[in-house]
Amino acid sequence: TKTHLGFGDGPKPKSMVRAKRWSEEVENAFRFQTAGYRDEIEYKIIKKSEPERWTVEPGYVKKLQRRDGTYYYYNRARECQDKEVHKIKLYQY
Repeated sequence: TKTHLGFGDGPKPKSMVRAKRWSEEVENAFRFQTAGYRDEIEYKIIKKSEPERWTVEPGYVKKLQRRDGTYYYYNRARECQDKEVHKIKLYQY
């Protein structure tokens, strides 16, 4: 069943942990969660497309379309500040 937030699309995660320190994985999770998605898997299922990424390493997410149709644009450099890291949820499948 879906909640009013729209979460619950796709496979269910086996577990979730909160990030303790910044990493590339945490950075991308921050970008998906800022745009209203659980993670990249949920984004791909809902949008039926790959997220646009920067072509320079490490290839962070560049642009995401929110569920309401508006877009979030992200810099090629780190955006998730240390004070935000503990809010980020990392899902295991």
